Amino acid sequence: MLESLNKLRKELSGVVIGKDEVLDLLMVGVLAEGHILIEDIPGVGKTLMAKALSVSLDCEFRRLQCTPDLTPTDVTGFNVFDRRNNEFIFKAGPVLTNILLVDEINRAVPRTQSSLLEAMEERQISVDGQTIRLPQPFFIIATQNPIELEGTFPLPEAQLDRFLLKIAMGYPTAKEEEQILDIHGKEDPLPNMPVLASREAVLNWQEQCRRIFVKDNIRAYLVALVRATREHPAVALGASPRATLALMRAARALAFIRGRDFVTPDDLKYLAKFVLAHRLVLKREDRLRGTNSARVLEDVLAEVPVPVEED
Repeated sequence: MLESLNKLRKELSGVVIGKDEVLDLLMVGVLAEGHILIEDIPGVGKTLMAKALSVSLDCEFRRLQCTPDLTPTDVTGFNVFDRRNNEFIFKAGPVLTNILLVDEINRAVPRTQSSLLEAMEERQISVDGQTIRLPQPFFIIATQNPIELEGTFPLPEAQLDRFLLKIAMGYPTAKEEEQILDIHGKEDPLPNMPVLASREAVLNWQEQCRRIFVKDNIRAYLVALVRATREHPAVALGASPRATLALMRAARALAFIRGRDFVTPDDLKYLAKFVLAHRLVLKREDRLRGTNSARVLEDVLAEVPVPVEED
């Protein structure tokens, strides 16, 4: 099972060049049944990564390009009346898929953004009072541009809290960019990508991750980290109990990827900035003084005692 996962990871790294950490976090999101928010500039491979993942997992992929005139029904779908059969027919929206890329999510108005909340949390949508279950597996990769503010709508805290991880891809190195020219300059590698796992295999991996053992002292450490974000003097709104659950799910997935059946403190320390940073709301005066979520988490990780290995 782990061999198949490593093979998948290696195949993806041959298409998405120089993003080993990002790919590891992507797999954490898949295995932990979570959604990923990528904040980065255009052209660094976000769409390519999502497409490559869908091909290698034999999953259905849909892309939703967000614009201010996008409506909730453009996301979920809608009912139309069929005069011939005298009945309503449901026209499915792009959210009914396995992997949904929501491009430039902060360009959609808040009403449209909120149409994704039910899908992200409960894996279902409601249309005209009817509840429709989403395909399994299902997860969202959303992107937003950090430098372009005109015509954008900041994501509300309730929506940010539903993203398991927030990551950045960044520019490749000069050597990696030369590799990109060699691989992508000749032909599109996606049509030649093999299917390396099935949807059933993904669901099985997710089930295995739920069984990863978390010791009592590791669990207590996890709770202490999250609670410390609420008590930090620069924080107006700390991480929620949903964040506590998210950090445990992510840590279990990371342990699984690394071939262990138990979670370590290092798993939690490594994932904290990706799972917790985007969930913190800082006080205005501290933001003006240059404090950010990353610095807050550095303080939290330094102050909360790491559990001692039990004999």
